Amino acid sequence: MELARTRMKASPVLTALFAAAVGFFVGVSFPVDITPKLQCGLLPWSRGGDPANCSFSHSSTLGRLWGAPFRNSSTGAPNATGSAPVVEVAAAKPGGSERRLPPGIVVSESDLHLRRLWGSPREDSAAGKYLLVLAVGYAERGNVNATVHKFSENFDIVLFHYDGRTTEWDEEFQWSKKVAHVSARKQTKWWFAKRFLHPSVVAPYDYVFVWDEDLGVDNFAAEPYLDIVRRHGLEISQPGLDTTKGSAPMYDITARKTGSEMHKTDAGGEHCWDVHKRPCSGFVEMMAPVFSRDAWRCVWHMIQVCLIGAHD
Repeated sequence: MELARTRMKASPVLTALFAAAVGFFVGVSFPVDITPKLQCGLLPWSRGGDPANCSFSHSSTLGRLWGAPFRNSSTGAPNATGSAPVVEVAAAKPGGSERRLPPGIVVSESDLHLRRLWGSPREDSAAGKYLLVLAVGYAERGNVNATVHKFSENFDIVLFHYDGRTTEWDEEFQWSKKVAHVSARKQTKWWFAKRFLHPSVVAPYDYVFVWDEDLGVDNFAAEPYLDIVRRHGLEISQPGLDTTKGSAPMYDITARKTGSEMHKTDAGGEHCWDVHKRPCSGFVEMMAPVFSRDAWRCVWHMIQVCLIGAHD
């Protein structure tokens, strides 16, 4: 009876040990990484680094439990007084699922060229080399139509609709079905540009045209204009305005000069003595600016997020 009683007492212990052993071997057979890699040892005596520099030492329960009793004992006098600031080092970003995807699935850049929802991607039309962006209202559709026809198939086109009317364009113009439409009522082209023309999205385009909708384009040709831009190495430019047409006042820098294909201005070597005066600041009306890829990356970061009217 005594022997049987001893075996009965030992049976639950052996069962628990056996279950733990089976669970351990099953766990190591199917490893799953469900947490970011810690930048230091789990225990204070492990060789994972200084607990003060651990990414979890202040932000998690485990860090607070281990960090408090051991941090002061492992550091020098300055930290013991609490006068020196503690520098937290963020954990390295864990590898994402892109490592397990086929090459080319995840990319760092995109474009604004429309893709179909069906068929082979090889049958899609090629993306444009350049980008034309127009902030439009339906009332100016006639002028917008004339502008679009001045640009070849080498251009992708985006229309920013500030009046909320988008479907009417497809009904009236065949080309409208091939361009991207973005709608937000009562916003300007710079408001749209800050939010929808991120440099990584427009990076594939050599030049970005950010134009108004009411320009006269009778004497304009897009690609010959870009030939002039390349020839003179212009990063930011605008076609010259014909001073004999239109009733709006024009600034001298934006007016077309006869006898030359290009003119420009600069600060003339002046120093910036007053931030409110030239050459530190000044207004130039750019109704039809054209930016190179590198110039747009710079300009985009300077556009105010809350910009409503214009951009100086």
